[in-house]
Amino acid sequence: MKPFFKQRKSEFDERTLEIRRVTRVVAGGKRFSFRATVVSGDRKGRVGIGMAKGLDVASAVEKAKRQAEKKMIKVELFAGRTLPYDVEAKYSAARVRLKPAREGHGLIAGGSVRAVLELLGVKDVSAKILGRTTNKLTNAMATMEAIKKLKSRAKTSEEREPDAGNAEE
Repeated sequence: MKPFFKQRKSEFDERTLEIRRVTRVVAGGKRFSFRATVVSGDRKGRVGIGMAKGLDVASAVEKAKRQAEKKMIKVELFAGRTLPYDVEAKYSAARVRLKPAREGHGLIAGGSVRAVLELLGVKDVSAKILGRTTNKLTNAMATMEAIKKLKSRAKTSEEREPDAGNAEE
């Protein structure tokens, strides 16, 4: 018997950053659930992070994947392989610095920063986690904040040169 609905194949690659068991104390004992953090990206300039809870690991990961695809952001990569300029960002207790590198240098980054940049499609970057926190979620979110700060060349030139029709003389 064939299934009624087709399982859709996602166009995005996913990486599970962490799965945590969380506990809630209720009358009569403790209730356990799982929190999953997933990074999703197409390796062509789009990436997103999702975090969700579920009663079992599989449902938590599935919910987190859906949330990551909803929160996807698009970034224009410089020469299709690196970032256009240095960028630093902070999210909660996490601080991250991303620096572009020459071709062939490789992706030098640790932990969750590496996962986010790989799924974004960055090939040559040096990254450093500057904050003292080891929380993978906040380090990944700080990386996302740094990526959001990047502006394309078209956008920056547009900001520098105001529209000629509106210029006051």
